[in-house]
Amino acid sequence: MTAVAEARKPSPDRARYPATSVTPGPPRWPGALPTRFAAALGVRHPAVVFAAALIAGWVLVAALSIGLGLLVTDAIAPSDGVASADQSFVESLVDERTPFLTGVSAVGSTVGSYVLVGLAVLTALFFAYRRQWILAAYAAFLPMVESGLYRITSAAAPRERPDVPRLEDLPVDASYPSGHTAASIAVYGGLALLLTTRIESRARRVLVWVTVILIAVFVAMSRMYRGMHHPIDAAAGVLIGLAAIAIVVFACAAATAAMATRRARSPSREGAG
Repeated sequence: MTAVAEARKPSPDRARYPATSVTPGPPRWPGALPTRFAAALGVRHPAVVFAAALIAGWVLVAALSIGLGLLVTDAIAPSDGVASADQSFVESLVDERTPFLTGVSAVGSTVGSYVLVGLAVLTALFFAYRRQWILAAYAAFLPMVESGLYRITSAAAPRERPDVPRLEDLPVDASYPSGHTAASIAVYGGLALLLTTRIESRARRVLVWVTVILIAVFVAMSRMYRGMHHPIDAAAGVLIGLAAIAIVVFACAAATAAMATRRARSPSREGAG
């Protein structure tokens, strides 16, 4: 076979993934920080690098989240103007309650909890079946990282739920932040980020992100309608969800860098993702 013919021969990756798609891989972290992080750990297994990056990122963000939470619950939220606006917005939703809207809000709460957990698990199992371990870890850890951030922030910065009739029997001092909103951003947003890296059509990418935004708004409004959170709590949930995505993307990027280093030093070794 000539050199020209060899060059024209499709690679295994091209045969498996058409030219119209992007070769599967986790969303990229901008900059070289994950590579430097992996290099600082030395030649380690990608799973070790992933765990180390995940823990380091989570600890850093958790500290920032707690600090912001204390600022909000101890200084910002108690101020007369903010407290009044927060409370009156929820009251305006409660005043509009009907049996139909209450049922819709229950759907919103489910979409922000059980549905997204099931979606993350199924996505992780799909990639595990394909032996794409980094992608499987990406999907699996999105809800776990978010849940950890939400719980530690809620415990460190307690806030009373809105003073309205509530539709759920949950701890009254766990209003900040909105865990359902955070989970919606983390899981639906994280999976959308993964999906849109493989979509070339700009219109379709926009459609995916608009859908994610609408889901997050639906979940947040449902939680406030049910008297469980204030607007500030929902906004904090958005930040925690975005932070959870950033942590997992960073960990996956560091693991990918470690994998590339191992392959370069041991070309015969099969990749793990």
